[in-house]
Amino acid sequence: MGLIPLVPLFPLAAAVILLLTGKWWRGRSAGWFATAAIAASFCVAVALLAKLDAMPAAHRELARHLYEWITVGTFTVGVTFQVDPLSIVMALTVTGIGSLIFLYSIGYMNGDERYTRYFAYLSLFVFFMLTLVLADNFLLLYVGWEGVGLCSYLLIGFWFERASAAAAAKKAFIVTRIGDAAFLIGIVLVWMHFHTLEFSAVFARAGSAAFTTGTATAIALLFLAGAAGKSAQLPLHTWLPDAMEGPTPVSALIHAATMVTAGVYLIVRSLPIIEQSPDAMTVIAVLGVVTSIYAGLSAIGQDDIKRVLAYSTISQVGLMLFAAGLGDASAAIFLLVAHAFFKALLFLSAGSVIHGLHDEQDMMRMGGLRRAMPFTAVAWIIGALAIAGIPPLSGFFAKDEAVAAAGLLGRYGLWVCGLIASFLTAIYIGRATFMVFFGAPRYEGAPHEPGSVMRVPMGILAFGTLFAGVLGISPTTGILPTFLGAPEFPANAPSEFALDTVAVVIALLGLGLAWFTYGSGRIDWVALRVRFAWVKRPLERGLYVDDAYAVVFGDGGKLSAAALAAFDRRGIDGLVGLVARATGSLASAGRRIQTGLVRTYAAAFLLGAVCVLWLLAARAT
Repeated sequence: MGLIPLVPLFPLAAAVILLLTGKWWRGRSAGWFATAAIAASFCVAVALLAKLDAMPAAHRELARHLYEWITVGTFTVGVTFQVDPLSIVMALTVTGIGSLIFLYSIGYMNGDERYTRYFAYLSLFVFFMLTLVLADNFLLLYVGWEGVGLCSYLLIGFWFERASAAAAAKKAFIVTRIGDAAFLIGIVLVWMHFHTLEFSAVFARAGSAAFTTGTATAIALLFLAGAAGKSAQLPLHTWLPDAMEGPTPVSALIHAATMVTAGVYLIVRSLPIIEQSPDAMTVIAVLGVVTSIYAGLSAIGQDDIKRVLAYSTISQVGLMLFAAGLGDASAAIFLLVAHAFFKALLFLSAGSVIHGLHDEQDMMRMGGLRRAMPFTAVAWIIGALAIAGIPPLSGFFAKDEAVAAAGLLGRYGLWVCGLIASFLTAIYIGRATFMVFFGAPRYEGAPHEPGSVMRVPMGILAFGTLFAGVLGISPTTGILPTFLGAPEFPANAPSEFALDTVAVVIALLGLGLAWFTYGSGRIDWVALRVRFAWVKRPLERGLYVDDAYAVVFGDGGKLSAAALAAFDRRGIDGLVGLVARATGSLASAGRRIQTGLVRTYAAAFLLGAVCVLWLLAARAT
């Protein structure tokens, strides 16, 4: 299929051209060029979707082989792009949401001295993400996987003259390498067992009797480690809050459409392997919901508007993995798509606030902005209600569907945990909403709305957030479940309506609690945070997980290095010095013997002869 390579080719071409001709671009032309390139990729992806939709459901797969990449004996890996229901949904999300973020960036980054380079890096980021989702084998997927890691480093540290941005970029690169190493080992295990890395061949043999549960568990857990690194899940989540040092559109792209969703895609793509291990499936579900609860608690303690959204992303991705671990791939991907809309909307709205307040990110210095920035306020509130799960917005259908999967499967303990995560989501997003847009103004200066080039993508995302729920109105008969493959639930499963009703009540209670505390005016929440500083401080510090890493791996590493340096200096170097001194002493003794006097040598010869004769006589007797 000749169209398939064009999807990643357009952003790659834009990146190469912008990098090679950076000094030639003037004004906003580089931004418009990059935006047009990714929009072209989106149009091609729409055309491919139409072709897939016209095909029989059992045969919806297109592929284009470009060339053989590696050939070693009987082992071959080619550069082949494939389009199936899962990959086309991901490609549409990456290019569709990405093009809106590119458009927003044209205005947001206007005037930056590295404007052209920014769009080159952004285009390269999208290229690697598209390579990841369109690959037909694990090795090509891994190339895209590492590529998005590289580009995240470049973009998080884009303003590298700030020490905090440079440190955040290094942290993201180093922490994700841990998961990447585990993922690479998992790929090696796949090759050792199946002798191929092509998805179709691997998944076809995954259900055979020769594929043991133990092997499946090992591969699944290694893949999960890789997903935890890229998707910022416990215990490899610490890089994502610090990644907010990058430009806000970069944060939106990382959180909504690219890097953070890569781990979810990997788990869903690999489900034919992972499902062979029920234990691994349970671990994924439990890790996802525990991460979601942890991140929800941490988000409540943040005052930086972007860090609230960062922990929110960790929490929402946790729910995606939760659904995938329950075997409901369509719910996980539906939440991924809906999350792309409302999280991009929230980030761009936050960027509008930061832009209008001259780079202010502290919510303590905001308040009452709904009057000064009404368009931004409406956009944010739409995104906030969606992420809280209020009907009929997309988040209601997507998030509640992911949580309800546990109830429909009769796993009520996990279902309750999912509801707790939903409750915390409503609290932290309600808190941010009331602190930023309601109450008395606490800001300085005169806030202003962004220009039209920034408002247009926000409006489109708000529209998508409002109506994207039609993609999955029902977990079994919605558009996405039908297209991706609907899960099977027990015949005696609880009512979907009842489960959704409970979820909505929980969300309303969370929003109500946030309003009563921060919006009603009945509570002095500033005094409350001082009184309960012993509670807020741990939440603000992410329950000290990052601090513990700093002590164990940072201070511990420094202490180990100092101990090794001392051992090297006093032990290794001391031993070498001892050998040298012993050799010198022996040489000095040798010099004393070599007197140059004949009588001395004659005496030594005589003494030696006497010793030899004595030994011979002793042996004879």
